Amino acid sequence: MNISFHKHALNRMKERGVLKKEVISAIKTGEKFSAKYNRTVFRQNFVFGKKWLGKLYNTKQIEVYAVNENNNWFVITVIAKYF
Repeated sequence: MNISFHKHALNRMKERGVLKKEVISAIKTGEKFSAKYNRTVFRQNFVFGKKWLGKLYNTKQIEVYAVNENNNWFVITVIAKYF
């Protein structure tokens, strides 16, 4: 299985504080469900325990939106939630 990233996804990851290794982990071991337009969402929580934008958060949850192309995942965008 190969995982590749759209430029938009890479930009959003940087903007939202998400690492490539977190995205890969979410795809390999996270919760998986269907989304619109034949996309798949992978969700995973990570222990965070740091400040993000000046506020301390214990958990970072990421959602990875991807499409499967010939058994390879193409990441379209990534959302991060801190709590």
